[in-house]
Amino acid sequence: MNILLTGNPGIGKTTVLIQIKNHLQENGYRIGGVCCPEIREIRQRVGFKIVDLMTKTEGILSHIKCKGPRLGKYRVNLSDLDDIGTSAIYQALDQTDFVLIDEIGPMELHSPKFRRAVLEAFESPKTVIAVIHKKSRDQFILKLKNRGDVKIFDINNRNRDSIHKDIIKQLI
Repeated sequence: MNILLTGNPGIGKTTVLIQIKNHLQENGYRIGGVCCPEIREIRQRVGFKIVDLMTKTEGILSHIKCKGPRLGKYRVNLSDLDDIGTSAIYQALDQTDFVLIDEIGPMELHSPKFRRAVLEAFESPKTVIAVIHKKSRDQFILKLKNRGDVKIFDINNRNRDSIHKDIIKQLI
C-alpha cells in the first residue's frame, strides 16, 4: 500500500507527514526520503530547502535568487533536486522500511530523474507516503493517484490534528 496526502495549501499536509515519520521512527522503523521545508527571510518565504531524511543533507530546492526553471516567483534548483532528492529516494529504497516524499509537486516534477525515482519507489515493495497538490492535473500525479495500490487521504481542518493516527494504524 502507498499513501498520498493531499489537501488545500497550508492545511498541514507536511505536518501530518512529519507526525507519521516521528511515530514510525519512535517505533523502530527506518525512514528515508525527502522533506522540503520553507526558507524564510524576515518572515517572508523566499524558497524551499530539500533535505535527505536519512543523511540530513540539505540543499536548495527553489529560491527567488536561484537559476533554473521558473515556477511563480521561484526558480527550481535542478542540481540539488537531482543530487539530494533523487539520491535520497534511491537510498531509502535500498535501506529503509518506509519512503517519505514531501512533496511530489510542480517544482519537483521539473526533474525527469526525480520523476523516475518516484515511479520506482511506487513500483517497489516499500510503502511510500507522499504529499501531493490537491488540484494537480499533471498526468504523472494523476497516474499515481489512480494506482490500485494507492490510498489517498484528504487533510482538512476537521482531521488535520488526528488523521496521522488513522494512517499509522493502516501502516503497522
